[in-house]
Formats: sequence, structure tokens, C-alpha cells
Amino acid sequence: MQHGDTIRFAQGVMRVVTRTELENCDPWKRVFQNRCKDHRYYEIVDETLQNDFEHHYLRLEDPSGAVRAIQPVFFVRQNLVEGVPGRIRSVIDVIRKIFPRFLTMRVLMVGCAAGAGDLGACDEKDESWTADALPESLQTYARQKKASLVVLKDFPANYRSALKSFALSGYARIPSMPMTRLSLRYQNWDEYFRTLSKATRKDLRRKFRKAERGPKIDMQLVSDIAPFIDEIYPLYLAVHERSPLKFETLTKNYFRAIAQRMPELARFFIWRQDGKLIAFSFCLVCGDAIYDECIGLDYSVALNLHLYFYTLRDIISWALQQGLKYYYSNPLNYEPKLHLDCELMPLDLYVRHTSAVLNPILRRVIKYLGPTRHDPVLRRFPNADQL
Repeated sequence: MQHGDTIRFAQGVMRVVTRTELENCDPWKRVFQNRCKDHRYYEIVDETLQNDFEHHYLRLEDPSGAVRAIQPVFFVRQNLVEGVPGRIRSVIDVIRKIFPRFLTMRVLMVGCAAGAGDLGACDEKDESWTADALPESLQTYARQKKASLVVLKDFPANYRSALKSFALSGYARIPSMPMTRLSLRYQNWDEYFRTLSKATRKDLRRKFRKAERGPKIDMQLVSDIAPFIDEIYPLYLAVHERSPLKFETLTKNYFRAIAQRMPELARFFIWRQDGKLIAFSFCLVCGDAIYDECIGLDYSVALNLHLYFYTLRDIISWALQQGLKYYYSNPLNYEPKLHLDCELMPLDLYVRHTSAVLNPILRRVIKYLGPTRHDPVLRRFPNADQL
């Protein structure tokens, strides 16, 4: 199936369109208009990511020809055991020395390659129509493009009611690695700090004293990252390479484009010591919330100075000064977030095999491959049952 081809389904027609065809498309500008990551963000991800993602856009029309949704999707060859540690992973690694593509599949993913997913309904009232229209058309599209799996990637839990149609269509829902959220119901950092446990307060005081013994660390907030890109990018890669789970790798052009095309939302925090850039954080501010998207650290000093906690204190302090209500952080690194009284914000994967014969088997085994099963810290969060 090529761009411009159509798939007819019970509720209407699905057309595959290019990003270029969407440039002057008014419905596309309405998609995700109330989201922090709006249509501009999807365009930036499409243009700048270099992870062998094959991006497409599905325009869904009802029988009258009205555009009801434009759903971003992408194809990727996915390692199904990315989050599986221990003996099982060791056995699989041995098998892959002979069969390199063992337990890897071409997957049609619905959502965003660099962030949580959303339904691409043009208006809120079109959301349920879109959820009902997608299961049938996605299956047909995936088979025609020779994908083995269809996956709705990292959809927030508040979509569970709307996406019941996927469960009825043979999709298995499993928890993905969740985001976390901290309610900023405090006047300042000191008031928030006093609410933490005695052990956490003692630990943080020790960390901050150690960081403050050396030369002063200065924070700078900028909206244009281009002049600093060659300094911050190696720090981003240093953190990225340490991550146990990797999906996308952001590029220099990604950061430049965010700053240029989403300036009202983008915030870049930069920390220097003796003039040297030692840390940065890229955040998006949307409504009453700040979303901490990624961090970069100079590991020649980061661990000794406890820069993760130092930078987090500065970001939360700034957010409180701005009167923001919530601080969101991306998945992983849950131990410190637990002690800082963050709560989990569940994300879901909806998975289906394109083969009607193999899908019942997949539904039985997929729960054992879910990434959250292998992170013991998640179970200690008070709202872990929501996963």
C-alpha cells in the first residue's frame, strides 16, 4: 500500500497521506490542539529522528467525506525482549548469535516515536468514532505493509474507556513503563522539602552540601538552544547510552527544531560550573504543568555533585515560582522519584498480531514480555495497582 491508497472499513475510508500533503490541511492543525505535543511536535519527530522509523499519516473520513481523524503511525523493527533481564535474556542472546532477528518483528506502531501516544481525532467529539474506526483499518494496513504486529504505543490510562473497542478486536493491553507526576501544591521548595520523609531529607541535605562545597553552579534558562547545541548534545548522549531501555535517539536537529517551532512551550535549563556546561534539561510547559522531557549530564562531575537532584531542585523551584500545578517526568529511574513522593502516571501498550492464528498465542505470552514486570521499584509506589 502506497501513499494515496485507501482502505475502506465499516465507518468510512482511510487514506495514507504524506507529511507534505498535511501542510495546508486544516484538520491536521486541529489534531492534538489541546495537547502539549501538538501537530508541530509530530512533524519535528518525523523530520529529525534517525532511528529507521518509517512515518506515515492515516486520514480517516466518514461516509460523507468529512475528515474525522488524522492518526500518525510509524513502522519499526522492534526487539520484543528489550525490557527482559536475567536468564531469559541470556538465553535469547545466545540464540541471536545464530538467528540475529529472533524475537524481533516489523511493527506498525500507532502514536509518537518520541513520547506518549494520543488518538488523532480532529475534535473531542470524534474520539470515540476514531477509536471504533481504527482497529479494523490498522489490521488491514499492517498486513499490506508486511508488519507482524500492531501496537498502540504508550497511550495514557485515561484512554482505557475509549479504547475498549481494541480489546474487543483481539488486542492485549499491557502496562508500559509509566511516567511520574508530582503535585506542586506548595509555595516553594522549602515547603515541599519539609513534606518528604526524614530519611529523604537527610539524604538530600547531604547531597546538596557536597555539591555546594565546590565552585558555584549557575543555572540559565533559555528558549533557543542552538548556540549551545554542541555543548549539550554529548551530555544528552551520555545519559541516553546509560539507559537500560532505548527506543528513540534524539538528534541535534530535534532540539533546534523544538526551539524554533515551539518557542512558547520549550524551556531549556542549563547549568554551568566555572563556565563549563555540566548539565541541561529540556522541558515543555503546557497549561498548568511542566514536562521534563530529557536530561543531559557531564558524568565526569555528575555523580560526585549529585547533579540529578541538584537540577531537579532548580526545575521544581522554578515551576513553583511560575505557579504551575504539576511536574511530569518521563519513564525510568523510579527509585529517586519514589522517595520524592511522585505518583505513577500509567501508560498502556495495546498489542495484536496480524495473524488470526498466532494472535491468541501472543495474547497469552505477551504479559510475560511486558517491561514493567522486571522493575521491582514500581511495585512500591502507592498507586502501583493502577498499572
